[in-house]
Parts: sequence; structure tokens; C-alpha cells
Amino acid sequence: MGAVSLGIFCLITSELLPIGLLTPVGAALGVSDGTAGLMVTVPGLVAGLCAPLVTVGAARTDRRHVLCVLIALMAVANLAAAYAPDFTVVLAARVLVGVGVGGFWAIAGGLAVRLVPQHHAGRATALIFGGVPTASVLGVPAGTLLGELGGWRTAFAAVGVLGVLTAVALFLLLPALPPAGIVTFRELPALLRRNRGVRAGVIVTFLVVTGQFAAYTFVRPILRDVSGVDSGLVSTLLLGYGLAGVAGNFLAGPRDARRTLLTVSATLTAVLALIAVLPGAIAGTALLLVWGLVYGGVSVSLQRWMLEAAPPAAEAASSLMVAMFNFAIAAGALTGGLAVDGVSVPAAPLTGAALMLAAALTVAVATRRDADGEGDGGPSGGTPDHRPAASAPASDPLPEQNGRMGRNGHPA
Repeated sequence: MGAVSLGIFCLITSELLPIGLLTPVGAALGVSDGTAGLMVTVPGLVAGLCAPLVTVGAARTDRRHVLCVLIALMAVANLAAAYAPDFTVVLAARVLVGVGVGGFWAIAGGLAVRLVPQHHAGRATALIFGGVPTASVLGVPAGTLLGELGGWRTAFAAVGVLGVLTAVALFLLLPALPPAGIVTFRELPALLRRNRGVRAGVIVTFLVVTGQFAAYTFVRPILRDVSGVDSGLVSTLLLGYGLAGVAGNFLAGPRDARRTLLTVSATLTAVLALIAVLPGAIAGTALLLVWGLVYGGVSVSLQRWMLEAAPPAAEAASSLMVAMFNFAIAAGALTGGLAVDGVSVPAAPLTGAALMLAAALTVAVATRRDADGEGDGGPSGGTPDHRPAASAPASDPLPEQNGRMGRNGHPA
């Protein structure tokens, strides 16, 4: 479990590392902040494409081997970026990062139920996704600090070395994880058509994550230009943001996914609107910490929503969520970049606030619809008719636990 969580940590750190380095990378390679934001947009788009492609393409391959290869690919990409002579080479390296992020996350998201007994699955999922906010706590701030002390190339190189170590840890510590079932390309759109809960989860993922990254990609310019925070304090504030995010992740882990996401999106609507207009370092710091705490519960809540919506098709549902999550990262970074370059820095968090409001309304409507009996009344938000024909009943264990796999992931 720790090795998988470390893998998530490395990948999210790699994907979000440019957020704390936009200004120095842009200055060194002669591009604007908005253009430098493509370092977040490009891997997001690629990860969105690769989440289902890797899930289906590697459907017959031991999951342990797939995860090791994807982490190694990420490591090579970051080492290449560290020695890149121009911005074009950096973007090419970021494509490889996207492949690793999309494939690893889609597969790792459903592994908790194969590595621990069923009654620990919720806490295990929270542990795996603890790598997401921990990347904000240690990864992005440490990368920002390394960039300030030794240059941005040093930060990329450090993540590459950590990726190599993580690949070794996964190879040594993970048990054999043969495929639990074959996922096909036909299954993915069928799951969207038949399962109302999965559809709603994908829409909420897009709105929340796009809103988040429209603002968070440009958190450094926001703190500098709106809040008046000294540039030297940004890494420290991002550390506080990440610590709050870790707390939010574990607070949200055992809670109802829909209620959590409704609270998150409503709260972030207010936080992002306020941080765009309230001047002062104290106000900016306070809002940033609340932002981190609340957003920390998003990844684990979205994953639980999808697993509850389609228990027999956990890997397929996870791949759809991860694909949309990463498309949304790209869409948010691009939207925020257009807002910053075309209007002003405060336009980025205001755009994020509008999207968060739309997410809150979507969650409320989906929840109310189920309460009124239009769904199945459960967390999945879909009726039995909306499950794939070959699915097991929602109350049954996942296929890999139904006699095929032991409690520690080994063949029974």
C-alpha cells in the first residue's frame, strides 16, 4: 500500500511541479506565464487519453509490471526535462509524464480492494490517494524550494531520481497482480450509457477539477499580484496548503462521497471568489489554507463515488474518472492561462469559482434525483438496468475477491 501511495505521490508531484516553477521556467526559456502553463495542460490532456488506453491495452498484463514501467517512464521524462535546451523539449517530456499519470492512476485507484480485506477498502483507498495531497505538502513545495535554491532544472532532476527509487520499491514490494478481468473499449462507453451514477460522477469530476486548476495553476501569480505575498514565501504557503490537503483527504475518506463533494464545491466557490478580490497577505494566507483543506477531500471522494457507482466494474469506472480528471486539469490550466493572458490574474480564480458553483448544483441535482426515487436510492445513482449485463450484483464482492484472489493480492 505504501509503495502504491508513493507512486501516486511521485506522479502527482511530477504533474503539478511546474505550478511552483512557472515564473522561473518561463523566464529561463523565454515564454510567458500563460504559455508556461502548458507544462500542466499537456500532461493533463495526455493522461486523460492514456487512462482508458493503458487500462485496455494492458488488460492482460500483470498490474505490478504495468505500474513499474509507468513510474520508470515518468522518471525518464523528468530527467529529460532537467536537461532540456528549450521549451519544446520540456513539453515533449511532459507528454511522457502524462502517459505515466493516466495509466498508473487508472489502475492504482482500484487496487485497494485487492491488497487489503474488503472491510478495510475505504481506509486503504484513502491511504493510496493520500499521495495526492502529500504531493502538495512535500512535492510541489519542495520542488519550488529546490527551484529557488538550485534552479528549476534541479527540481525536475530530483523528481526523476525519486521516480527511479519508486519503481524499485514497487517491483520489490508489490505482490503479483494478474488482471482481475479484461476491460474492453466497448465496455467504457457502455458503462457511461447504462450507469447514471457514473455519468454524474464524470460530470462532477470535470467541473470540480477544471475549476480547481483554472485557479491553482496560477496560485503563485495570484498570491503575488492580488494578496501581495512576497515571492520568497510562496513555497512556505504551498507547504501549508498541502498539509491542510492531507488532513482534508483523511477527513473525507470515510465520509459520504456526495455530501463531501457538495460541501467541497460550495465552499470553494466562496474561497476562490474571495481570493480573487481580497487584498492583503493575511487574507490570502487564510483563504489558501481553507482552500487546501477543502480540496484535499476531492480525489478520494471522486474515487469512492465511482467505485460505489459501479462495484463490479471498478477498473473501468476508475479509468473514466481518471481520464476526465486529467482532461479537466488540462482544461483548467488552459482556461486559467487564457484568463490570465487575456484579462488579468484575478480572472483565473473567478473562473474557478463559477465552475465550482456549477459543480455544487450538479451534485445537488443528482442527489435530489436519487432521493426522489429516480435512481436506485443508493450511492451509485443508477438502476439495476443501468449496470452492464455481465456485472455481478452490487452487493457482491468485486470479481477479484470472489475466489480468484487472496486477501493480499496473491492467487487464492
